[in-house]
Amino acid sequence: RFNLLNDAKHVTVALSGGADSMALLAVLLELKDELGINTISAAHFNHQIRGSEAMRDQEFVTEFCKRNGVELFLGAADVPTFAKEQGMSLELAARKLRYEFFDGIDTDIIATAHTASDNIETVIFNITRGTALSGLGGIPPKRDKYIRPLILCTRDMIENYCEQNGIAFVTDSTNLCDDYTRNKIRHNVIPVLKEVNSSAENAVSRMTASVREDEDFINGVVKVEYDKLVSEQGVCVKDFCNLHPSIAKRIIAKYCDT
Repeated sequence: RFNLLNDAKHVTVALSGGADSMALLAVLLELKDELGINTISAAHFNHQIRGSEAMRDQEFVTEFCKRNGVELFLGAADVPTFAKEQGMSLELAARKLRYEFFDGIDTDIIATAHTASDNIETVIFNITRGTALSGLGGIPPKRDKYIRPLILCTRDMIENYCEQNGIAFVTDSTNLCDDYTRNKIRHNVIPVLKEVNSSAENAVSRMTASVREDEDFINGVVKVEYDKLVSEQGVCVKDFCNLHPSIAKRIIAKYCDT
């Protein structure tokens, strides 16, 4: 549907050891030949946030990969110290350092285990911060060399799959508390939404797909108008004033970024 692999021969799974990523690795290993993949590897990043529990996760994925002949790339960083030094939240610092590690891996594609449940949490989080269409678009199925094969699967579906197929996984204890913004949304907001619509995750997935299509179309119009109006001398103000505000503000943002 999303042409995620695009003939990629080496796929690396971002492997935390949780149910989502373990299910993703298991499925890709099973479908490896059918999908025409030559090599499947895994990458695990130790954020050094949870002490012995983090080492437990690292040892768990290391043992699994060893048993199944999967090459494992290991990375680690003191995220709490980095977050403090940079004045960043722990969540943002962890994401930054984790993706820097992933970016350095020599592979065609990196598959992350983001789900429809992650997607609805992201959309709600973006709404609370005040977002434009890009934020309402949620987590895209594909961005650069990152793909999300499970983005239409809910967390419940994946945990049921693990149970039915005997796939072992570890649980991050920080997911069980409300110390992080995403957890507050997961534990307190999503259940209320699912009382209104039990398929809320699927409904939001449909919405985000539609929003991304609209955003892609608008960006195409912006590019055409930008190329017409902007030159080395600046912006043609006369024609610019005739633009719809939705296009005009995007041209201004694009112009300021160059």
